[in-house]
Amino acid sequence: MKKLIILPLLIFVISACSQEGEQTTDQPAPQGQMDDIDYAGVIEEAVFTDLDGNEVTLEDFRGKVLVIDFWETWCGPCLQVFPSFQDLREEYPDNFAVLAVTLGMMEGPEDAKSFKEEHNYDFHFLYDEYNISDQLGIFSIPFKMYIDPDGKLIRHEIGSRGREGDYNSAKSVISEYFD
Repeated sequence: MKKLIILPLLIFVISACSQEGEQTTDQPAPQGQMDDIDYAGVIEEAVFTDLDGNEVTLEDFRGKVLVIDFWETWCGPCLQVFPSFQDLREEYPDNFAVLAVTLGMMEGPEDAKSFKEEHNYDFHFLYDEYNISDQLGIFSIPFKMYIDPDGKLIRHEIGSRGREGDYNSAKSVISEYFD
């Protein structure tokens, strides 16, 4: 019985993290699969939970450019972008924030908490307790959403452009508002 569960889970993990390299898109699913999702409506009203159990909304970050990065600790492409986002946090400490949202695909908030304790990232580590990722139809990670200082969705991306590409992508958004 366990083999029947583990095999589909393994296939899912491999496909979920297969977005390595330069792949990215503003349309995260093939035509027709996610056409009806109101990304802005879902994310602008989203509620997450921090690793201490407190609720967090986008309103808490009004006035900053946000990147909401849906990730998990086992996803190599997800972790590849973290140093770039940290560099941008140091360049724009008052104007840019990262919400690193653990999905709960294969791990819980305790895994994110352990990761946070082992790394020196100045991010807001959150947990997707209310299944926002399901409402957004996220089927693969990393999945990033950029939010403007007024709390409005700018764009969303699936995959990674690599460390430099993700840095440049995020910096171009921040520069539109703060340079």
